[in-house]
Amino acid sequence: MSTTTAKKILTDEMIEAIKSYIPRYPSKQAVTLPALHIVNDRLRYVPLQAVVEIAEILGLAPAQVQDTLSFYGYFKQDKPHGEVRAWVCRSVSCFLRGSDELLDHMCHKAGLKPGECSANGKLTIEFGECLGACEMAPCILEGDGLVANVTHEMADKILEKYK
Repeated sequence: MSTTTAKKILTDEMIEAIKSYIPRYPSKQAVTLPALHIVNDRLRYVPLQAVVEIAEILGLAPAQVQDTLSFYGYFKQDKPHGEVRAWVCRSVSCFLRGSDELLDHMCHKAGLKPGECSANGKLTIEFGECLGACEMAPCILEGDGLVANVTHEMADKILEKYK
């Protein structure tokens, strides 16, 4: 899909932010991950057209950008995630301390399936891989903040913030 026929996704600000990384890396290909983060931070997902536009900026094939995007479960491509993402850790430690039940509880209470965004666009609840805080299991990464030793009551307070 050519960007000449498709509606442009990247704003001038996003393009400039991506280009500002180029001198900081040994190759343009190394800028792929920061570019994906820039788009994801602004749009809350990385649509296919954005992949094509990133590839054009970096002089890559769209498949190369797509390979990087698809490697990381962090990026969504089909639709935006919530303004805040609540990642319920599913490492062995968290699993043994009830993270599966915690995720079920949160999803049931919010009326969502894992990975879905709330109707108001504020919250996505999903599984996350190890958050690196096994001694405080179960954990949730709420936006940029780690919530440790999470109980159902604590999870309810998290949900309440995003109603």
